[in-house]
Amino acid sequence: MKPQDKIEILPVGLLENNRPLVNELRRLARMLGLDFGWHYLLDLTWIISQLEWIEGCDIMDAGAGLGVMQWYLAECGANVLSVDRASRANIPLRFRKRYRVQAKTENQPFSSPLKALVYNFNHMGGLSGKVKYLWRDLSGTISFSEAPGRVIIYDHSMDNLSEIPSESLDAIVAVSALEHNQPEELEKVVVELMRLLKPGCQLLATLGAARDQDWFHEPSKGWCYTEASLRRIFKLSPDSPSNYDRYDELFFQLKSCTELSDHLAGFYFKSGDTGMPWGKWDPQYQIVGVCKVKEK
Repeated sequence: MKPQDKIEILPVGLLENNRPLVNELRRLARMLGLDFGWHYLLDLTWIISQLEWIEGCDIMDAGAGLGVMQWYLAECGANVLSVDRASRANIPLRFRKRYRVQAKTENQPFSSPLKALVYNFNHMGGLSGKVKYLWRDLSGTISFSEAPGRVIIYDHSMDNLSEIPSESLDAIVAVSALEHNQPEELEKVVVELMRLLKPGCQLLATLGAARDQDWFHEPSKGWCYTEASLRRIFKLSPDSPSNYDRYDELFFQLKSCTELSDHLAGFYFKSGDTGMPWGKWDPQYQIVGVCKVKEK
């Protein structure tokens, strides 16, 4: 199906409707020793289900941190540009063992496709019929990787990505990341991200949803946005589909979702300053997905 601009508050039914994907995301997170934020399974499932193709694509994970999305995309054979303003200079060995991870250096120009950034990999046959890749990471350590894709780490803010050529990416994904920009800055960030997309390709972002007015959720340090604000920020036309008219219904379903409430990550139970203080299930907002397609 051809991608189209849209706004969609994420229904919890996404989890059951995409059960194999949800199971795979849980398996990958366990293997990598990662925890999910309380709603991240919804974010990840929605974004991945919207991607038409992953293998061989050049995809930016905007605001990636060390999150699951970039590693899942690499598992599927994508060339991932992992962008975050926080430093990831010391990526744990468990990631570097499995994935071809390379840091973007100041003197190394970007080129398109992103795969041209990765140099001198020696390919060799591996166990169980898998292809394994033997390479030297930035410290000179020899590593084996099972994942077919690669991840390029680029520690940079998203409001000015001038080093990256225009129209060089097949997709941009942002998992609950863009809302950490101030509202007056977010529109500029979206313009910059859209510049990087090839015509006809899509930006897929999840953010916090607000019913009547934009508001700031202090525990997550993120903004929640109304439909009107999202249309303005992402430059969506008035006829782009939206399900904000089901806001109350979908929020009730979210609050009643035992799959999410019964699987809160352990860190929620250790503090009263999280989105679920001391592990008490009490969502204060719900998640909205935005798809913006670059015009051809």
